Amino acid sequence: MLTVELDKLGLRPGARVLDLGCGRGRHLHALALEDGVSAVGVDLAFDDVAATRDAFALIPHAAGWGVAQADALRLPFPDGAFDAVVCSEVLEHLPDFVSALTEIARVTKPGGRFAMSVPRAWPEWICWRLSEGYRTTPGGHVRIFDAGRLRTAIESAGFAYRARGSAHALHSPYWWLKCLVWRRRDDHPLVKTYQRVLEWDLMKRPLLTRALETSLNPVLGKSVVMYFSRLETA
Repeated sequence: MLTVELDKLGLRPGARVLDLGCGRGRHLHALALEDGVSAVGVDLAFDDVAATRDAFALIPHAAGWGVAQADALRLPFPDGAFDAVVCSEVLEHLPDFVSALTEIARVTKPGGRFAMSVPRAWPEWICWRLSEGYRTTPGGHVRIFDAGRLRTAIESAGFAYRARGSAHALHSPYWWLKCLVWRRRDDHPLVKTYQRVLEWDLMKRPLLTRALETSLNPVLGKSVVMYFSRLETA
């Protein structure tokens, strides 16, 4: 389930890409299948890094890849190390997201691409209102972003805005439902049924649900996605 559209990264053979906050590797695994691309995933959670590494055993065609445990505020890479950086559903977890943007700019090659996503403000606000546990769980979301202000912060870090998109409209009601029954969010029958529908949609990709989500994404999409280029001088 990809949030970022990888074809907007302008990747060519030989490109090096960082998946910052890779989680269990949904973007990293796809990046490693791009022709001639070397992809590195980092995350602060060691268990997620280990799971991402182990999953590569199921992707025999993946070529250049690596994983590491690392802090977004102190990335273990030299300046300009990557042609592109992906940071999907990460910044909302970071108390000091501005320092993370500074690090992202540092490791992105001048002219390189940066793609990021965060939860859309109004669906996220409903989650916060429905469940205190959703926003107070350790490691959870510490802020609701205004997309316009976030764009300004990214531009101030040394990037030029390129495009904006949205994704996962069918997931917004799923999270509202989970928040509504937060104490039983993992075993409530309605949540489990909705999850099976989402998994079916992901695997089968029927035309009806794909068309429905595409039409709803601009308004209801759970994630806002933005694409940038690193300024040549910053």
